[in-house]
Amino acid sequence: MVGLAVTQLYKFENFPDVIATLGLPGGQTWAPTIAALLVVGEVLALPFLLRMTLSPAMRIVSMVSGWVVIAGWLVVSIWTNLAVGQVANSGILGATVPVPSGWGVTCILFGLALLAAWSAWGLWPCRTRTVKQ
Repeated sequence: MVGLAVTQLYKFENFPDVIATLGLPGGQTWAPTIAALLVVGEVLALPFLLRMTLSPAMRIVSMVSGWVVIAGWLVVSIWTNLAVGQVANSGILGATVPVPSGWGVTCILFGLALLAAWSAWGLWPCRTRTVKQ
């Protein structure tokens, strides 16, 4: 997730153009908003994934943000594969590193979704700890 956020922020001024080429509903009009929401969600997910000391409420917000971002990228990837076809840059690494769209990107995102679920399972923010006596 850190890699996604850093590469997308590196050339963020070109990232909305990459999102616009994916053929999402809203086209060029909503591309800057979608790009900003994806990057903000990724940055918001980092405190939970990096195990920073946070309040329980912020840990929940950060964890859910990671789930929403991964789900959003999966939806975008599946949409691109089914509705648009082959695109020169899937946007997963922003405008910095062009990664062609395809089912391979979808599989990688599915793997990231599994890792996000696994990290949420292991780092659940509201777990009550029992003390053995």
